[in-house]
Formats: sequence, structure tokens, C-alpha cells
Amino acid sequence: MSTRLNHWIDGRSVVPSSNSYRTGENPATGGEGAEVALGNIDDVKSAVASAENAARGWRRFPSAKRGRLLGNLARVMREKNQELAELEIQDTGKPLAEALSEVENAAAYFEFYAGLVNLPVGDTLDVEPDQHIYTRREPFGVIGIITPWNVPLNQAARACAPALAAGNVVVVKPAEATSQSTVFLAQLATQVGFPDGTFNVILGKGTEAGAELVRHPSVRKVAFTGSVAVGQTIGHIAADRVIPLTLELGGKSANIVFEDADFDLAVKEAVRAFTTNAGQVCLAGTRLLVQRSIHDKFVESVVEAVRARIPGQNLGPIITRAQYQQVQNYFDVARQEGLQAEVGGDLPSDEALQGGFYVNPTVYSNVDNSARLAQEEVFGPVLVTIPFDTEEDAIKIANSSDYGLAAAVWTKDISRAFRVAEEVEAGQVYINTWSTGAVQTPFGGHKYSGYGREKGIESLNHYTHVKCVILAY
Repeated sequence: MSTRLNHWIDGRSVVPSSNSYRTGENPATGGEGAEVALGNIDDVKSAVASAENAARGWRRFPSAKRGRLLGNLARVMREKNQELAELEIQDTGKPLAEALSEVENAAAYFEFYAGLVNLPVGDTLDVEPDQHIYTRREPFGVIGIITPWNVPLNQAARACAPALAAGNVVVVKPAEATSQSTVFLAQLATQVGFPDGTFNVILGKGTEAGAELVRHPSVRKVAFTGSVAVGQTIGHIAADRVIPLTLELGGKSANIVFEDADFDLAVKEAVRAFTTNAGQVCLAGTRLLVQRSIHDKFVESVVEAVRARIPGQNLGPIITRAQYQQVQNYFDVARQEGLQAEVGGDLPSDEALQGGFYVNPTVYSNVDNSARLAQEEVFGPVLVTIPFDTEEDAIKIANSSDYGLAAAVWTKDISRAFRVAEEVEAGQVYINTWSTGAVQTPFGGHKYSGYGREKGIESLNHYTHVKCVILAY
């Protein structure tokens, strides 16, 4: 019997007003997943009303006590890491090691922001001798948070932790396909003592519950992670309401390897950069730019390493049926464009995986940067390699993209590393590594990859606004 999942509003489980549910799918098997409540405008109103009622009390909550609650939530998440990981696996099908890593990363957000609640929140300005002028950062109030299906727990924690630390209350709308861990997170928040209404979860479709959350007049800021198309829709609604947004959207990140790079390490990290979470990571390094003198040899080594990434063992499935079909559509696009897969480009033949949403990790080599697979976000374990000749060529190719989320530079010439890092149009650049970055590192994009920043101290600035107070003596 499948799990039935309800909203979490005002510190308790709430049945949807329509009594309607969506039955999900287990991406590892194709079988039935959890039954998830389908929220409507009435449910959104209820969740936001609960948050509004809690907002003033939470804002006036002593900061040290807020910090202790955030720290306690991190502690309980680690104690419950197996349960949280199992919920992630049920919804996403990812390997246990990846699920446990995501639980740890999610806990680290609450731990990190627990230590920042007492940071200075304003400045004193010396303007006139008969005036006392100061600024203070204040919370917005109710924050609407809409998260994607690829790393649901991590994304919820990434937005909720700084929002709550800054004195806001939250209403989270997770993706309908992967809602279980977010609801459990809210339950744990209530368990450790967060006041009722500070952490609410509304379930349902993005076009209904998600859109209504953005439209609600009491929601004062929205944080969204997901596709460019949905981000644009949310942006239009937010523009009409004149509220701020944090948008973390897609990516087609360039991983640039020069001929003097540490060859073996660059190969290893190039594979990790596009196969982690089966490529369903917005910052995945799916454009591999390799200096022409080593390109063919480098690709051979990458292909050999990719063969060790086995679907169903150390490579999880595509998480939704729609995305599974989308990746297969891109295999068709590659064939139409005359691209030849060095490895992959098809589905696994293992009978044990039939029914699940698995694809083979794929490498297309010597691809022109104008090809669709070099320009469009596949959101699966699909890599294109692009040869380049000079440093200037590499920068030009890297920047010839609608996206600008992340990039990496591989070279032993530190001067070149910094030159390229500063010229590449990306919100985060790695040198001689590929990493999702620690919780302390600000993260966000340029161009169609969005705007605003999550993570790090920088994130707190996006969950507060500045007030200036001027006193004349």
C-alpha cells in the first residue's frame, strides 16, 4: 500500500480541501509511488494564513533561540538520516550513498545558518553631527519557496535555512513527484520546537498550488529553483506584484581542460561532473572543452571511465517519466544532427532495470558548440566534448551560451587559471576541481541561469531588506 502524503500546515498534517491526490511513480521500477495531496487555492490560503500568524512572533524570537532551533534541526536530521535517505530513494531512485550525502548537505545548511543568526545586521552612518543614522536588515515576512524534483531535500534546506535564520517564516511547495522528504523535514522542525506556522509545506502541482503561492498577496518574496520556462512564468507574476525573487534556473556549464592539466584528475572529475545524480544537476559540467592537442586522448580516457558508471548500481535513474522521455528525445536529436556516441546514447539492456527510468551515460565527441546538445540543457547523464585551440577560443566557446551557472578550469598555470575564471560568464568557477561547493559558498547564475544568490552569508542578504533610520537631535 502506497504512502498517502498530506500538507503540513500550522504544525500538523492537513488533508487537502479537495480530498484529491496524485499517485506518483517509483523511477527505479516504474511502479506506484506515494500518493501526494493536490493543493488548491484554499490550501494555499490556509498555509499562508498560518505563516502570517506566526510571522510576528518568529521575527521577535530571540536570535540565539532561533539559532538553537536551527542547530537542533540539523542534529535531528543527522539522527534520522536513514529515514530521510529512504524517502529520497523512494521518490528519486538514487543510490543510497548519494541520498545520504544529500541528507548531510541539507543538515549542514541548518547548522551553518544557526551560527549566523547573531551577525551584525546594519551599519551606523556618519553624515551630520546633529543626526544619528543607522541601517538595519529586516525579514520580509512570509517567503514562498518552490523546489524542484532533482535534489528535493537539499533544495528545501538551502532556501529554508537562511530564510528562517533571517527571521522569516516559510511556505514550501516541493515538486509533486518528490515531496516526501520535505514534509518529513517540516515535521522534524515542529518536533524540535519551531513554533507552529513557521515552517509550512503545501503540496500539489506547480501550475496550481505553486502559481497560487506566488500570487498570494501576503507572500513577500519567492525563491524558485527549476526550469527557465517556469522561472519566466513566476517572474511575470512576481513583476506584476512587485516582489523580489531568487531564481536558480538551468545550466550548460563549461568544463575547460588545458593541455597542461593534471590529466588523470581532470578525467575523473569530468566524469563526476556530468554523471552525479544521473546528470540531473543544474550545474552539471555537460560541455567538456578540451585543448585540441590532448582532446582525443582525453576523450578516450573519459569514455573508459564512463563505462564504470553502471545504471542501477552507481548511477540512478532519471527521476520523472517526462524527463526520461526528454533525454531519449535528445538521443534522437543527436542522431539527426549526425553526432556519434562514443559510449551510450541508448537505454540499458539489463532486464533487471526494465520498467525503471534508466539511461546509459553518454558521451558525444568533437561536437560543434552550435549543436543543440551543446546549447540546450538535457538534464541527464549526457556529455558533449568540444575541442579548442587557444585560451581565447576556450573563453569564447564557454561564453557562447544562454546559460551562465558554473564553469571549471583545469591548468597548472595559475595565472591562466585566474584569467579564464575572471573572463568566463558564470556565477561559480572551480579551478582544478569540480564541486557543488560548500554551504558557505554563494551560488547563483548569470543570464538564463537566473539571479540572486543562495548559500553562504550572501544568501541572508536576499532574505532581508534594508531600512534606514534617521534621527535628528
